[in-house]
Amino acid sequence: MKPTERAVYRLADLHRLVDPKVIAVVGASTTPGSFGQRTLANLGGFQGKVYGVNPKYREAEGFPCVPNLADLPERPDCVVMCVAQSLVEPTLEEAIAVGAGGAIVYASGYAETGREDCIAAQDRLVDIARRGGIRVAGPNCVGLVNMRSGAAMNFMTDCGRMVDGRSGHVAVVSQSGALGYTVLQARARGVGISHYFAAGNSADVDVADYVACLADDPEIRAIICLFEGLRDGQRFLRAARLADAAGKALIVYKAGNSDISGKAALSHTGTMVGSVAAYRAAFEEVGAIQTDDLEAVLELANTFAKAPRPRAGRGVGIMATSGGAGVINADKAEQKGLRLPNLAATTRAALETVVPDFGSVANPCDLTAEVLKTASTFTHCLEAFANDPGFSAVVVPLVFAHAGATGARAPVICEVAARSDCLVAAVWMNEWLEGPGSAVLDADPHALLFRSADRCFTAIKAWFDWHERRGRVTLPTTRRSDPTARDKARAIIKAAGQSSATLGEADSKRVLAAYGIAVPPEELAGTPERAVEAALRIGFPVVVKIASPDLPHKTEVDGIRLNLGNADAVRQAATEVLAAARHHRPDARLHGVSVQGMAAPGIELVLGIKMDAQFGPLVAVGPGGVMVELLGDVATGLAPVTPDRARRMLASLRGYPLLTGFRQQAARDIDSAVDTICRVSELAADLAGLIQEADVNPLIVGTVGAVAADALIVLS
Repeated sequence: MKPTERAVYRLADLHRLVDPKVIAVVGASTTPGSFGQRTLANLGGFQGKVYGVNPKYREAEGFPCVPNLADLPERPDCVVMCVAQSLVEPTLEEAIAVGAGGAIVYASGYAETGREDCIAAQDRLVDIARRGGIRVAGPNCVGLVNMRSGAAMNFMTDCGRMVDGRSGHVAVVSQSGALGYTVLQARARGVGISHYFAAGNSADVDVADYVACLADDPEIRAIICLFEGLRDGQRFLRAARLADAAGKALIVYKAGNSDISGKAALSHTGTMVGSVAAYRAAFEEVGAIQTDDLEAVLELANTFAKAPRPRAGRGVGIMATSGGAGVINADKAEQKGLRLPNLAATTRAALETVVPDFGSVANPCDLTAEVLKTASTFTHCLEAFANDPGFSAVVVPLVFAHAGATGARAPVICEVAARSDCLVAAVWMNEWLEGPGSAVLDADPHALLFRSADRCFTAIKAWFDWHERRGRVTLPTTRRSDPTARDKARAIIKAAGQSSATLGEADSKRVLAAYGIAVPPEELAGTPERAVEAALRIGFPVVVKIASPDLPHKTEVDGIRLNLGNADAVRQAATEVLAAARHHRPDARLHGVSVQGMAAPGIELVLGIKMDAQFGPLVAVGPGGVMVELLGDVATGLAPVTPDRARRMLASLRGYPLLTGFRQQAARDIDSAVDTICRVSELAADLAGLIQEADVNPLIVGTVGAVAADALIVLS
């Protein structure tokens, strides 16, 4: 398919497609179950005008019909094409001729088949649309829904029944029509969703365009985006940044997360940083909230659509009427790293007036069933919690579905949430999922309802993290490496030639040194005696490594000897590694051995680069040595990274305590590690067209400084 090289569409570009005033349905029908009949039926609640187009009818589903688009009494904003694939192109040309601004193509049989002729047919649709100035949703698309106007331009059965005069502040964007529709069906239980946009094959309008469009909508507070993959990652990042700049939370669910992209990688980084890691790094870069749980997307979105800003840091209060439920929720809060502050004195005093002695006035609080005897006592306790100055969020577990229990408490939770500047959430812990009170909470514009304690506290943490990130002051950063480093590195790569897929260790380190990254002194020696002479010049202790363009991972051929303290040890080491290389790889080209100064002891990290097809250069950091692929403890960022991002990448590693002074060990020079990450990321950004992968493994972080003890660069 043709690459997408254009700016994202904005609301001004798509308004006639997504918010039409006049809709024409080509292929209108009265045949039950046909796409034409379903679409007209779904448009029964539309506030604008609808016309059917079919020469067989004068009227269909209560709407007037005309033979052709040219016979319409007024210009349509959007044309819905319920026609076979063979009729799509001429129908699109007719829509352009009558001045339509948008078109929805249901027909399949295009690029999704993988056939060259079908891909070419989709490319023709794009050419026609661009030439005619019309925006096209699809093909292979189930349609769009705008709940505000009732424009349910969709062939899904009973979609029109969801148009009931209610809207909301959450929008759903989905590549897969059916997957997105599963989320939209939450409207059946009262959840407010304002828009549903399906992208289908995304020949013209894609998920990035819909996100950018919704970013311009002042009523939208949260955008759910469901997709399997992106054709243009950079355009998606631009759209996500627009949403973030507008203060709208972007909730992302990406299907297809089994990662096989690293199987053919030559570097450790190529193996440990696949496309999944690239997507995660991209989402974090633009502040998108990612979830791997489809069931969580709507609850996450509602959290951002309904809740105010956190008012008191990351404090959470748990108010239960069951001690066990309180403990379960407290466990989940702790698992997510959330704080459960002690009750304020005023809160404690208020609760003690109504909570019996066998209850627990604490956080979590066990009110006991005694408090439920009257609505006023439950209200009294919830208001005390919501007013506690230590809480930004209050969670109320609901354990027993009954009209006198959940049914009576749900309106109270909604009333308190409406009056409070605190996030108020209910956790529906019983298995009567739509029991008394659930619909009240689902439909409320202020209170939150979760059907899982785990998802509740995951959402609250994401809410804290998102607001904390947006409140973080981002200082302007300057380039750390020499401005001439790029040209120096290119010259080194050019001089080395491309007789191999990899750049040798010595040349790889020369590239690092051009970026101001510390490397040990090094000399190449063709024989064991020359190795001894090199060691005497460098000074003991030294390291001896096999030097071969065909052996990028020296440990795999027993090709390294460390901490050699005298000439005899160097002579023996050189003899051994040359023999080992010949034994393991008789066909390998051997340039001798590399003699290097032995770096001071420290904590080993691996620092790597990978070029991603969607998002460009990535930089990754994890524990160094041979364990990096086994442990999977890796943080990834889009290059170049800021010092703040580099520091947060380090801090996210499970092994980070080793750098800060684990078990009375000396703290390591984290500032130097951060500086090296930034410089490597600048290298990645500068050389994106020349290299494919790179490793610095290990980067030895000492108490003072950080040294790149080994390096491998894989050329494009």
